[in-house]
Amino acid sequence: IDRQRKDLDQAMEVIESAIARINQTCRERFRETYDLVHEHFASLYPTLVGGGSARLDLTDAEDLLTCGVEMLVQPPGKKVQVLSLLSGGEKAMAAIGLIFALFKVKPSPFALLDEVDAPLDEGNGGRFNTMLRSMAEVSQFIVITHNKKTMEAADVLYGITMPEPGASRLVTVKLEGA
Repeated sequence: IDRQRKDLDQAMEVIESAIARINQTCRERFRETYDLVHEHFASLYPTLVGGGSARLDLTDAEDLLTCGVEMLVQPPGKKVQVLSLLSGGEKAMAAIGLIFALFKVKPSPFALLDEVDAPLDEGNGGRFNTMLRSMAEVSQFIVITHNKKTMEAADVLYGITMPEPGASRLVTVKLEGA
């Protein structure tokens, strides 16, 4: 029984050591990624909204494995606010800025954006389209939208039409070189 207990104690030490190494690696990778995303978010947001500032804050910098991340933005001409106090368009621009910051750190081959431009006014919509166009150099974006300006910025449009009741048809329009 003593030998078995000693074996169990040794196994526990090995497991605890492995968990400690994994946790340390997770902390390091999270911190590196957080710092990069924070840097990109802080630089992209003012470009996206035409001024202002933005930052990310950790809710508990001492415990990176369980902390949260808060987004604080200052739209042009306003004071720094948390997301819950922003308008729909301001929230959308902050979220878009964070998504694009994440893509700068770790681009995905493609992304699906569903009506993200719906709450945007014309100025913010134009800046969104400009940034979307620049981000499309590293990733393919599929954008579901009803916004005419966003459709104008697209390379290809896909739509569904119903030429007769009960019969849907896909329509494709390629805008490259048009």
